[in-house]
Amino acid sequence: MTKNEARTLLTRRQILASGVATAAAMPFLTKAEAAAAPESRAAGLRLTAGTRTLAVNGKPARVFGLTGPNGNPGITLLPGERFHVDLVNQASASTIIHWHGQLPPWRQDGFPWPQTPPIPAGDTHSYDYAPIAGTYWMHSHQGMQEQSLMTAPLIVRSAEDMHADRQEVVLMLHDFSFQTPDELLAGLTKSSGSRSAMPKSGTDKAMNMGSGDMGAMNPGTMGAMNMAPGTAMDLNDIEYDAFLANDRTFADPEVIRTEQGGRVRLRLINAASATQFWIDLGALTGTVVAVDGHPVRPVRGTRLPLAIAQRLDVLIDLPGNGAYPIFAQVEGKRTRTGIVLAAPGAPVSRLAAEAGENAPPVDLSLERRLEAITPLAPRAPDVTHRVILAGAMAPYAWSLNGEYWPNVTPMMVAHGQRVAIEMLNHTMMAHPMHLHGHAFQVVAINRAPLAGAVRDTVLVPPMGSVTIAFDADNPGRWAFHCHNLYHMMTGMMTEVRYPAII
Repeated sequence: MTKNEARTLLTRRQILASGVATAAAMPFLTKAEAAAAPESRAAGLRLTAGTRTLAVNGKPARVFGLTGPNGNPGITLLPGERFHVDLVNQASASTIIHWHGQLPPWRQDGFPWPQTPPIPAGDTHSYDYAPIAGTYWMHSHQGMQEQSLMTAPLIVRSAEDMHADRQEVVLMLHDFSFQTPDELLAGLTKSSGSRSAMPKSGTDKAMNMGSGDMGAMNPGTMGAMNMAPGTAMDLNDIEYDAFLANDRTFADPEVIRTEQGGRVRLRLINAASATQFWIDLGALTGTVVAVDGHPVRPVRGTRLPLAIAQRLDVLIDLPGNGAYPIFAQVEGKRTRTGIVLAAPGAPVSRLAAEAGENAPPVDLSLERRLEAITPLAPRAPDVTHRVILAGAMAPYAWSLNGEYWPNVTPMMVAHGQRVAIEMLNHTMMAHPMHLHGHAFQVVAINRAPLAGAVRDTVLVPPMGSVTIAFDADNPGRWAFHCHNLYHMMTGMMTEVRYPAII
């Protein structure tokens, strides 16, 4: 089979399996395998950034979109293919697209540094690097375009995926508002969309929890379960109009037909800007085999937490010939969305848009159970950075080590170092922290050592801490930020920087 024939076959399967995209890939390529990937094709795959009209609960909405060469959202690559992509900007504004979780050279990462400015409307920019296999996604890093659905799946298939006897399904989640992102931010800052409420300097103070200096806490005094009586976590900054699963609500959910007693690989992507979900498999039990594209030792479950920007790969064996809803319920609310897996001819009942009770806050219950298949090589950190996550709802401003983007001091590391970052959350909100250009391992929660997952986004719970470690093997300028879009926009971002060894 030629590569073009394989791509055509994959496209047919995509159409059958999912209206968004058919995904792929558990085992990720090693650096040696990535370096050995075939040379790029003569012409890049065309990815178009544009606008489209989406019907949400019967009302039209104008949103962005990222459309791949086969007309589906995003891009799926076959084993060994390079990420050779021509990004064509047909949107009405400048944009720049970040390949979330991938490890390209920093100038191809899709972040608006002075050296890599946004792509003007009407222009085309080309990318060419050896990708790592797994379930990833792409989104705009220009302003708040992500909230307006400038997002799509990015799937890199492995040879194992091509031989697996499983139907592949992507479930991509969004939060949606008929208000513009600027209006949503203005409602939070009470300043007509400006950041005038942001403190000018100095270190933020945590909410009055009587917590003292978190840096002096021992593991037994940290974490949300040790909050003072009467205190509560802050959840869901924004009241959204809808929550979407593959661009649809439960008023008209996507129904994906499976084989009788089918075997499914479910690719879950939380592309929401400010919402965290519990994935409820209903009558089904799934096996988590990868997080953020990187394989983990199998973990069985029926209810799985999914923080902003995170991904889960879940294997599901359908028990019969019925219809099986996959729910995504908003933390702290009854509201939910989802899709339906249904055998041929199985009737699909109307699904309630609300669960019977509120979902709890998304937590680290799954994170503590995860163990990487390919962890970092044993090695003590050469340097440890402590990062204080601070801020509050009023004034609405969020910081890292008392600094607000873009007025930050870069976190300098050296090429070749093993770097540890201890993140201490002094706020009453959980923060999904994402490091560009690197895959890190979770090595401690609340200072309790852990041989955890390798991933690119980790949730730091209120009044708790998470420590990650990574090898500084991809020199350049790398954003490190909270992936709650509104926290990032009001300051919660910094830079990890190091030059190459010449």
